[in-house]
Amino acid sequence: MRHHRYLIVALLFAFVPACATPSTTETTWTEPTAGDWARPGHVESVHEIVRRTEGNPAGGAIVGALIGGLLFGRHGRVSPFGAVGGAMVGASASQSSTESRLFHLVVRFDDGGQGVFTYQGYPPFAPGQPVMLTPQGLFGR
Repeated sequence: MRHHRYLIVALLFAFVPACATPSTTETTWTEPTAGDWARPGHVESVHEIVRRTEGNPAGGAIVGALIGGLLFGRHGRVSPFGAVGGAMVGASASQSSTESRLFHLVVRFDDGGQGVFTYQGYPPFAPGQPVMLTPQGLFGR
């Protein structure tokens, strides 16, 4: 029976990723050098990145049923009550979803250079808008 419990724990860690579908994005941060300067330019483009994690109740129910049935079973037999309870808990635990937005602003500077600035949530600038980069950050002009 002790080996069954190790198998159950191993199954738990193997099937937990099936309960949610995450997606990730890549962000590049730039830091201007310190000093008393200003660099004029304009916003060339705005790139919106939506990051979602959606639950998978069916996957959670299956994993919960397997674990609950094996965990609460006796003498190597699967417990139907444990399977039903585990399925209910697994489906409930994997129903949520989240969403966040990132915006990459590409700024073309008047000196020919380019910079990418990332904002969590909606950015304060639109494509074509003139901006000024200073040591304190990016500002509209």
